[in-house]
This record gives sequence, C-alpha cells and structure tokens, in this order.
Amino acid sequence: MPTAERNVLVLQGGGALGAYQAGAYEKLAQSRLEIDWVAGISIGAINAAIICGNPVETRVERLRSFWEQITSDLTYAPWMWGPKPRRIYSEIAAAEVALAGAPGFFRPRPLLALWPFAAHPALSFYDTAPLAATLNETVDFDYLNEKGPRLSVGTTDIETGNFAYFDSTEMRLDMRHIMASGALPPGFPPVEIDGHFYWDGGLVSNTPLQYVMENAGTEALCIFQIDLFSARGDLPVDIADVQQREKDIRYSSRTRLTTDRYRHLHDIRAAAERLAAKLPKEMQSDPDLALLRDAGPDCPVTLVHFIHRKEGFERNSKDYEFSRLSMTEHWTAGIADVGRTLAHRKWKSREIGKDGLQVFDLGSRNT
Repeated sequence: MPTAERNVLVLQGGGALGAYQAGAYEKLAQSRLEIDWVAGISIGAINAAIICGNPVETRVERLRSFWEQITSDLTYAPWMWGPKPRRIYSEIAAAEVALAGAPGFFRPRPLLALWPFAAHPALSFYDTAPLAATLNETVDFDYLNEKGPRLSVGTTDIETGNFAYFDSTEMRLDMRHIMASGALPPGFPPVEIDGHFYWDGGLVSNTPLQYVMENAGTEALCIFQIDLFSARGDLPVDIADVQQREKDIRYSSRTRLTTDRYRHLHDIRAAAERLAAKLPKEMQSDPDLALLRDAGPDCPVTLVHFIHRKEGFERNSKDYEFSRLSMTEHWTAGIADVGRTLAHRKWKSREIGKDGLQVFDLGSRNT
C-alpha cells in the first residue's frame, strides 16, 4: 500500500462564491499540505492560476489581494442586522455590481456597443479587460509554467460545444487560457486562442473532477474538491428561492453522481483483477477482460468534499454579489469547513493510499 499521495485541488466555478475556495486553500496551506496539481473552471480557474502562479509563501497573500481588489467598491456594512436587512443589503450590492461592474474584474459596456445593427456589435454585456490587468499583477506565468504545481483549466469550444482543457504539462499557459475558462456568456466575451474561440467550461460541466480522474496516472491521489454550489437543498418557498435552487442544481454538476460513478468503476476494476487471477493464462489477454481492468483510475483515490452551504440571506444573485462583507463571510466559511475536516477523527484515522475510492464529506457543521 502506498504511504504517500499526490494532493490535488478541484475548484468549481461560482463567481463571487469563489472566496470560499480561497479560505479553504488558506487552511490547507496552514496544515503544510503540499499541492501537486490544481484543476479549475471559471472562478476556480482564476483561483487556481493564482495558487499555481506564485511561490507557496505568497499564495494566500496574492489570493487575498485579488479578492480585496474586486470587492473594493462595496466595503460599507449593512445599516441594520438580521435576516431581512442582510438579504436586502446583498440584493442592493448585487444590483450595484450589475450596473457598475467589479473593479479589477469587469466593467459594463456602453449601451451603443450592444446595438445589434452596429458595425461590430459586442458579444457580451461586460468588458473583462480589467481582469487581464489583474491577472498580470497577481499571477507570475513564468513561475506557473516552470516551477508551479500542475494547472488544468476547463473551457468550452464555442464551435463544437465540447469541453477543451488546457494543461500546463502539455503547453505553456498564459492569461488567455485563464480568461477563457471564466468567459461565461452573455456576461463575458469569448476568448480567442490560436484561431479558436472559447467560453466558460461551466457550460458543459462546472466541476473538473472527471478530467482529473481520467488523467490520474498510477500514483495515489488525494483530491480536495471545493464546490460552490450544493446539489442538495430545501424546497423553494417563493420565486427567488426557485431561481436560486435552479442555479444550484445546474452548476453543482451532479458532484455526488460523478463520485458514485467512479466508485462503481473502481469496484468493476477490482472485480476484474480478482477474476483475472482465477482464469487460465491463455485467457489473461482476452480483450473483454482488458476493457474491464481499465475501468476507472489506475490508482487509489481519496476524495474529500468541501461544499459551500447556502446562507439564510443568499438568493439567486449570490454568485455576482461582490461585497466585501460577503467575500469575508465566504472566506471564513472555507477556513472553518476545512478545519472541521482536518480535525475529524475519520480523517485522522484514514488509510493513506487505500485501494479503491475513499470519500470524505466531513466539513458540514452537522457532520
């Protein structure tokens, strides 16, 4: 049984909720966990680039710098406390972002640019040029490509409608690849890379877990999957709840279904190995048996779930509500959830490199 494993971060998309991932990473960094690979989509790709594009000792500082910059226009506090005032505050903050953008991230286009009869009508409501400047300030792309952990970012090829991944082990990544992963239409414009145009990878799947599993290799993996939308939730009670619940279901990308699928594939692979041991030598090369033996990742996998749980004041606008207050709350929640998991007796007593797929979901306050 392996005594060491590669640590992987899998970062889901989710806009303003991405501060939860930054907090989660801060707590993981405090525990001295060395990250070997980061895969991200949308805001997860931006967080991933900041992590992979900076030395260990400055990563949290650079993450905080990014998140404080894009929330710097909304630093005022609610005028009253309580569920309803907090909800009103968040809706007002989200409305301000929709009208004015977020500093260092995106800004609204002039209305004339959206006129369909213009010579070159815009393909998005917002201009993401500020994000390009911010990435150049917060990410050292030379470090990312030459010294940082492996980075994989997911996008959608606009013309084929298929996933397209960009991986630092296969090519040199730059600002375009990160921006393409977060180019969610119609808000943000497509990004051109080598003659092809890309949108946000979340249009196909908001979680890069499948890519990591399919490219896992043979070494034991410990995957920290940090999700921003929960597939599970309460029955809606009003139209605002309906909109939020629909978004949660759509962007959670059926995380647990994917996990169950890979657990089943691991079981098939193990059964095939046991069957092969019972068969005569002349049947060991049977193509049907070979197909079964290739099912699932070729390594032991530990999968750790961290899922941002809905706060009572949050509504459909939660992923574009870039207030400093909400950012700080998301960040703190990420720290707390990781802390609960790392302190849990089940985590402390786990077998490193145990064959098959181990799943831990210990971050909830109710666990």
